[in-house]
Amino acid sequence: MSSKDWLEKDFYAVLGVDKSASSDDIKKAYRKLARESHPDHNPDDPVAEERFKAASEAYNVLSDDKRRREYDEMRTLFGSGAFRRNARGAGGGVPFDVSDLFGGGAGGGDRRFGGFNPSDLFGSMFSGGGGGGPARPRGPARGRDVEAEVALDFPDAVRGVTLPLTLRAPGVCDTCHGDGAKPGTRPVTCAQCHGSGMVTRNQGSFSFAEPCRNCQGVGTIVEEKCPECRGTGGVTKTRTLNVRFPAGVADGQKIRLAGRGEPGERGGPAGDLFVHVKVRPDDLFGRSGDDLTLTVPITFAEATLGTDLRVPTLDGAVTLRVPPGTPGGRVLRARGKGVVRRDGQAGDLLVTLDVVVPARLSDEARAALEEFAANTPPAAREHLDARVRRIS
Repeated sequence: MSSKDWLEKDFYAVLGVDKSASSDDIKKAYRKLARESHPDHNPDDPVAEERFKAASEAYNVLSDDKRRREYDEMRTLFGSGAFRRNARGAGGGVPFDVSDLFGGGAGGGDRRFGGFNPSDLFGSMFSGGGGGGPARPRGPARGRDVEAEVALDFPDAVRGVTLPLTLRAPGVCDTCHGDGAKPGTRPVTCAQCHGSGMVTRNQGSFSFAEPCRNCQGVGTIVEEKCPECRGTGGVTKTRTLNVRFPAGVADGQKIRLAGRGEPGERGGPAGDLFVHVKVRPDDLFGRSGDDLTLTVPITFAEATLGTDLRVPTLDGAVTLRVPPGTPGGRVLRARGKGVVRRDGQAGDLLVTLDVVVPARLSDEARAALEEFAANTPPAAREHLDARVRRIS
């Protein structure tokens, strides 16, 4: 259940009881709805299933005295319009954005309520309303993440490689070194929030913290701006980074370089750089997980009589034994000639044998092959011929 559900859903209406209903009345109402809308009694009825889920959700809150009290207090507080703010600071009152308060239910808090812990509402968000303390310093905002794309040759992706990556993207201003102030000066502490980046606003008998508008939540003010970056602390420039691509990096994989993205405003932490990897296909080799694949043609004579086959790898060549009577499509394995894994072990090279049938034969070769066919036992086709005779 997300935090917004506590404000947007009327659990009393879902169960069909008054707000003053006793615990017994709530239990009776829930049991009646549960029996009527239970999926076992209403198979393939999505409407009944949704009613059952809604009733269970409402009963889960209203059957617990503590959570019911918190639910009532919250809906009373927000329903009274006590928390409204003006767009751009003046005129046209609009409802307080609940997602600003709860952060969309992400991170921390009670998992039962989508990351929001109702019991912390008055203690952590409001001062003067029961608990609370000084506003948490906000500080300069983190820089945005930057993305780039690099194409690697197949052997480099398998072995691993370090390549220079040239980017034209936001970077730290070399003139002010990221603080946004003119050389010889420094940002000063904001007089309104005293460097915390947050200020407290009163709303009736309550008060809550919000980012300081005077310094935009940074906590400092640049009185004399850097002429190069105009007070932002960052400029767009060309920079070159050496990026290490680990052995076995795959096509479509992302490499994350922490702190190498766009710098934060006025000295804030930098974002990350994400490098998208594109691997160019190879003329000979393919890849299946940690194994490399290779298809090698052999003659009919080699498949029949057997041979020692010399095949390439990314590190040279190896010899594989083709046993006599090897059929086309058989896979031979060269161990340890594949992709090196993180634990230091390597995959294998899988060699698929492709028996090549010649399109043209010399008279001597044809005569020899006809003699071979005449002396070849037909046992291999006896089973097939028997099936044909039964069908006929």
